[in-house]
Amino acid sequence: MRPWIKEDWEFTLTVLRGRAEDCRIGLEASDAFTFRYALPAGVCPKTVPALHTLCEIIRCGGDFTHRGSADPYSIVFRCADGVLTCRLTARKISGEEAL
Repeated sequence: MRPWIKEDWEFTLTVLRGRAEDCRIGLEASDAFTFRYALPAGVCPKTVPALHTLCEIIRCGGDFTHRGSADPYSIVFRCADGVLTCRLTARKISGEEAL
């Protein structure tokens, strides 16, 4: 399968606080994932709906200030189970990098 849409945003999900013992998947502080559209393996399926919504805000031209973040392209949120605190950061990409 070959994607035909050039993605213009890259996202990094970083676990800021939490212990592997408390997470059903075993995520813990300092774990990080970088992705564009498809979410990487290892992201909690219960958190995917919230994560997808946050990514779509950016892709549709919005920012996180309306969600209470001081930074328009970075937001801190809790996972669906409430055991991890995560940061999602968006970065605009363009040109050859978007391929």
